[in-house]
Amino acid sequence: MSENCTHDCGSCQTDCSSRTKSPMEMKEKLHELSSVKKVIAVVSGKGGVGKSLVTSLMAVKMNRRGHKAAVLDADVTGPSIPKVFGITQRAMGNELGLFPVTTKTGIDIMSVNLLLENEEAPVVWRGPVIAGTVKQFWNEVIWKDVDYMFVDMPPGTGDVPLTVFQSLPLDGIIIVTSPQELVSLIVSKAVNMAQMMNIPILGLVENMSYVTCPDCQKEIKVFGESHIDAVAEKYGLSVLGRLPIDPEIAANCDKGLVELVECPQLDHAADVVEQLEN
Repeated sequence: MSENCTHDCGSCQTDCSSRTKSPMEMKEKLHELSSVKKVIAVVSGKGGVGKSLVTSLMAVKMNRRGHKAAVLDADVTGPSIPKVFGITQRAMGNELGLFPVTTKTGIDIMSVNLLLENEEAPVVWRGPVIAGTVKQFWNEVIWKDVDYMFVDMPPGTGDVPLTVFQSLPLDGIIIVTSPQELVSLIVSKAVNMAQMMNIPILGLVENMSYVTCPDCQKEIKVFGESHIDAVAEKYGLSVLGRLPIDPEIAANCDKGLVELVECPQLDHAADVVEQLEN
């Protein structure tokens, strides 16, 4: 083992004997009292495109369809999941492990903000520590009878995304984009990383696709014409949905009421997730 090794193969770039492990050997074991059937990561090549929104809405939608849904908030330095669900209590634990906090409609949540005494305190941690925290959310939290877990990923292709891809048994990823022309570069980074790690890509979701005029109901392309169809065709991917800029959705998220949001635009995405082989 190299003297430069960080002891975390999910973030360490050192070439040592530990890296000869097979992909399955690098997977973290789920807590012995946990049960999680399917794990879907929601990713983006950059920040600010609505990844946490899509994660939350997908969990809400699967919950409404009668499935037990959960969210593992892997965006450790920028956690927003507790806020949109209106969760203010802290996560509790005992000698067996940590317990996720359950929302009003029954969605289980684990986020670093649920462990901090002050939710506004910054998380000033180095990469290996953050990556280790994400692993702990998987193997030290007791997830009970979860049908679909959605992992809210930090943007980019750094330590934490690499750790999640290597350590969690992902059944697929959903890539979130926006209509701007640079979407091609954003998607390319996420697609290439997923292919390198042999992670299935379920499809693309475009956020901020349009805004509906309240008077004439015309769809206005605020950020110009979408490029998502061309990008999807380039990589042989499906477009799972297009989300509008909707002040009502934003208001509900700000109030912690994302579970009240109706989002038929993600029906196809939910269908694709339900079709994952058991």
